[in-house]
Amino acid sequence: MFWILIALLTALVAIVLTYPLMRSKGASDTGREGEVAVYRDQLVELQRERASGLIGETEAEYARAEIGRRLLAAASSKTGGDATATPRRHNTLASVVTILLPLTGLCLYLFMGSPGMPDMPLEARLEKPGNDMNLLIAKAERHLAQNPDDGAGWDVLAPIYFKTMRLGDAEMAYRNAIRILGENPERLTGLAETLIAANQGIVIQDARSALADAEKMRPGNPRAQFYLALALEQAGRMPEARAAFTAILKNSPDGAPWIPLVQAHIETTGGDAAAVATAPKPEAPGNPSAEDVAAASAMSAEDRRAMISGMVDSLDAKLKENPDNFEGWVRLVQSYAMLKDDAKAKEALANGLKAFPPAGEQGKQLLVLAQQLGVDAQGVKQ
Repeated sequence: MFWILIALLTALVAIVLTYPLMRSKGASDTGREGEVAVYRDQLVELQRERASGLIGETEAEYARAEIGRRLLAAASSKTGGDATATPRRHNTLASVVTILLPLTGLCLYLFMGSPGMPDMPLEARLEKPGNDMNLLIAKAERHLAQNPDDGAGWDVLAPIYFKTMRLGDAEMAYRNAIRILGENPERLTGLAETLIAANQGIVIQDARSALADAEKMRPGNPRAQFYLALALEQAGRMPEARAAFTAILKNSPDGAPWIPLVQAHIETTGGDAAAVATAPKPEAPGNPSAEDVAAASAMSAEDRRAMISGMVDSLDAKLKENPDNFEGWVRLVQSYAMLKDDAKAKEALANGLKAFPPAGEQGKQLLVLAQQLGVDAQGVKQ
């Protein structure tokens, strides 16, 4: 039955493809005969207009010559020698389409395919899912349907649901994992992210509660802190949101992937991300006090930049007095680079390399930092 169906489908496709080639040329010949008749009628009408004086002799001769040329061309194409060659070419092409192509496809299938292999049922595929994510999910779902109290299974499946944007299933899986295994920062934060995604980015009350509990269990989680700050921003509490985002940025390690996003929210809430970024961190000398930060937030952009420049210069002076602070030199080079002061950035790099020669690990880090910031290290005294 299978092969009969394949043969019928092949024949149907071949007929559709070759139908334009098998049509008679009668329709084309009829069209040319009509064209010849039109030109002959035009000659008669031209003669009538010439006799009635509607057209001059010269114009009539030009028109008669043009119509005669077209009449000869139409008559020649109607009786030309290619009329017998076209059907032969079409017949050859039709034979190729109807016989050669299906035969070639059948031979390739018998040679490369496996027509005798039986279908693999779902059960067998679930036993060996390989890297097929859909089969892996189906296998886990079947297991959990038989073992609904397997908290570890729900714990594994929940983030997979979230990544595949099955948000309703992800919420159910996170809640089951929390119900069976209890709360921990990862499950609470995952549940909160799922609720936020399901509500088009709005941090709803359930998400805020889960994030607050996660932060209490393990303080300093930047994911939880970010969403809590975002909740403040969405509630219109801009000063509190700005302070929360600023705290995240200050406590973030260099090169953290979330830094650009946090900086954007600091700007959105009315802060100055550049001022926060250039401010030395606590481990570096010259770190601004809380009073300095409060004063900077009330300044104009020019005054704030002048304040930052003064703080950076103060850091420079302290490092010259106490050059054995590697983190301080890193902050100083970064700060001058952010302020677009290439000369001082190069000078800070040179002074830092004097304290930490490039042969050592810290000196190498300074050189790599300079390359990333675009600070010219050539000619620097080492």
